Amino acid sequence: MKFRPCIDLHDGQVKQIIGSTLNDERPEQLRTNFTASHPSSWFAELYRRDDLTGGHIIKLGPGNDEAALEALAAWPGGMQLGGSITAENGGFWLDHGASHVIVTSYVFRDGLIDEDNLRRLVQAVGRERLVLDLSCRRRGDDYFIVTDRWQRFTKITISAEVLAHLAGSCAEFLIHAADVEGKCQGVELDLIGKLAAWSPLPATYAGGVRHIADLELIRDLGQGRLDATVGSALDIFGGTEMTYAQAVSFHQQGKIATPAGKR
Repeated sequence: MKFRPCIDLHDGQVKQIIGSTLNDERPEQLRTNFTASHPSSWFAELYRRDDLTGGHIIKLGPGNDEAALEALAAWPGGMQLGGSITAENGGFWLDHGASHVIVTSYVFRDGLIDEDNLRRLVQAVGRERLVLDLSCRRRGDDYFIVTDRWQRFTKITISAEVLAHLAGSCAEFLIHAADVEGKCQGVELDLIGKLAAWSPLPATYAGGVRHIADLELIRDLGQGRLDATVGSALDIFGGTEMTYAQAVSFHQQGKIATPAGKR
């Protein structure tokens, strides 16, 4: 199991936001946990120093391209990039240092998988450099994939069949549990169990992590098959429950302890 670092960008700054409060129609509802004084490149350089590969830079809305490019320039090939990615612009971000591009909204239309757009995307960037973001919110017993910065519900749920189908078009999955994203109140245990049982590809879980015990929960319930992202809980993002150094140590121990054949 790996600790996958993140750089979330909003209005050109590194921030930690409560995901469920993002609302384009009511921006005054946005709740921000943390706004960094450091530029995006500072965080990318930190992750590069500690060899934390496979993390992600997410552009939450417009006005973030410059900050994204600064982070990618600080660690070419070290991080993935997501936010308004299409078949037309995906190559640009790969050429400017992203190891992979991360996509959600472009591959869903009218609440369903847009097979044509997915096919165009694979042709443009290559399956091996595409990560599908299947971030979701819970309704009843199911987790529905959400798009447009977690605001719009699709008709597609996280299931063994959906994951198997999409696995043929990408290299990894990234899944934010959007209902708990940024709240530091605990992880979505049911979702973690489903991802561990169903995902045929490497998958990274994000959302609700408070402290090292939550990382241990993801490792154990996820059967060593899931990686994890930590945001607002970390001291580098204003958190008080977990230090960045602890997360790096957990990552390093996990790399040593993970049995052959597991992640």
